[in-house]
Amino acid sequence: MGALRLLVLLLFASLLGAAPAQAERRVALVIGNSAYKSVPRLANPVNDATLVGGMFRKAGFELVDTKLDLSVVDMRKALREFGVKARDADVAVIYYAGHGIELDGNNYLIPTDAALETDTDVLDEAFPLDRVLFAIEPAKQLRLVILDACRDNPFAKTMKRTVASRAIGRGLAKIEPTSPNTMIAFAAKAGSTASDGDSKNSPFAASLVERLPTPGLDLRKAFGFVRDDVLKNTGYKQEPYVYGSLGGDDVPLVAAKPIAAPGPQASPQDAVRRDYELALQIGTREVWAAFLAQYPDGFYASLAKGQLNRIAAEEARDAAAEKVRQAEDEKARLAADRAKQAEQDKAAAAAKAAEDARLAAEKAKQIEEAKAAAAEQRRKDAEAAVAKALADKQAAEKALADKIASDKAAGELATKQAAEKKLQADGEQKVAAVAPTSSQPSLSPQETAKLVQSELRRVGCLSAAADGDWNASSQRSLSTFNKYAGTKFEAKLASFEALDAIKAKPGRVCPLVCERGFRADGDTCVKITCRAGYRVSDNNECEKVEERKPVATKDDSKKRDEQRKQVESAPAKPQASGQLFCNAAGCRPVRSGCRLVPGGSGPASGDGKPRAMLEECN
Repeated sequence: MGALRLLVLLLFASLLGAAPAQAERRVALVIGNSAYKSVPRLANPVNDATLVGGMFRKAGFELVDTKLDLSVVDMRKALREFGVKARDADVAVIYYAGHGIELDGNNYLIPTDAALETDTDVLDEAFPLDRVLFAIEPAKQLRLVILDACRDNPFAKTMKRTVASRAIGRGLAKIEPTSPNTMIAFAAKAGSTASDGDSKNSPFAASLVERLPTPGLDLRKAFGFVRDDVLKNTGYKQEPYVYGSLGGDDVPLVAAKPIAAPGPQASPQDAVRRDYELALQIGTREVWAAFLAQYPDGFYASLAKGQLNRIAAEEARDAAAEKVRQAEDEKARLAADRAKQAEQDKAAAAAKAAEDARLAAEKAKQIEEAKAAAAEQRRKDAEAAVAKALADKQAAEKALADKIASDKAAGELATKQAAEKKLQADGEQKVAAVAPTSSQPSLSPQETAKLVQSELRRVGCLSAAADGDWNASSQRSLSTFNKYAGTKFEAKLASFEALDAIKAKPGRVCPLVCERGFRADGDTCVKITCRAGYRVSDNNECEKVEERKPVATKDDSKKRDEQRKQVESAPAKPQASGQLFCNAAGCRPVRSGCRLVPGGSGPASGDGKPRAMLEECN
């Protein structure tokens, strides 16, 4: 009983010593994007995010948000909400698996609904890495971003460049965090791509869940082990890299376990068992030979020798089968060439001997396989017995821990009741007020209105400038957007919900309206040009122009008769010529049956001809 009491006291002291380490608040956001709509699906990011999220929960994180296949709106919302949760946290971690891209030296994370048809679409449809760093900025002790991105990116191959000199890099660009105690881990070094892996998880994610949760292991050393693992598993083609710096003290993701009473030690056979199971999965002669070179003696060495015997039996069977085939071929050749009967009998005997050898080898193989199966079953039975003993031991330890916790709770309850009695006796009372926190972004109404106006201009619903004045024109524009986008946002207020919905639209939403005489051509108004004889109608269409003939009136007829009489009665002037008779009223053709003759009493001209002409009629 004295030894048991001492063990209880040691465990109780270790629990009290570990309490301050558990007081720190640790939060994590895990994002995995696989189901891309514009490019082929990625196999592993969702699996990697699920695996890493489980690792953080087992590591004792107070809050772990795992988000899968996020659109641009969902991703913006997730970062905004996590930024609020990181304000009261000591440690904040963001893990992202999916596509990433580098544009002009800046890194972007790509949501699943991004199309990225041109390079400028990256600014509207993807998230800059600075936005991720902004979300974890409030954390007090450690800010960690892990990017299992920069896989072989199909967007960069199909994207159109609006400026020929604009750089679209391979992989992600190097980054240097400006905030203290900030670390950014890339799955692949800047300028190189990462592997999605041939198994269920990427090489980077598989190494992360093994190395990071090691109690007391400094993050810098843990990521160094991750680098070594990934280099080895990818044939030295992928090298993870870490940017940023921490202080001189060790910064583990999981605090070191407190020193407690001596407990059960790990069995030396655990490493041998893991290596045996790995060799069993590969199953080649070279692997079993390497295993025996590492572990020449013991239970697992005997199992490995049995596996080598099985492989040797299979090889002997295959060799015998090949000899049978060769003998049959030789027999057929001799028969075709009409060989002598003795040679045919000899070939037949050789074929029969080879067949007997093959059957013997097949029987030997079956025997070795039975031996190997029996040995494997014995191994499993032994491991099951060890596991049962370990489970029984853990159950006993749990019962002891429950008793300690129950005793502690009873003591705390007694202490609390005593304190309450003392407070009642003294008449003292304490009141704690908790100030509510705000989760709204720190943007003024004018800044919010300006952002919404800019997006309304982009989708063609607002023609005025984005000046931050939410006037009647801006309200009508938001109402027009609601009409054509099928939304129901309050037009009198510029809200973040409306901003997210408008940003989610990749192109024009409101139709283009042109003045009379112009028509819409894409996003511009062009002048309507009609062919000769046509004009633009009130319906903005070309219509034919109708010609109207002049209508003669009585006044016009009377005026023409008076002019004719004046011409006929007026005296002629010397400008008559040819077949025209001219006078002060003008010229007219010579009347039928008449001719022009010189006349008049005026002086002659310089050439001796009369100055005037008269019309003489018969």
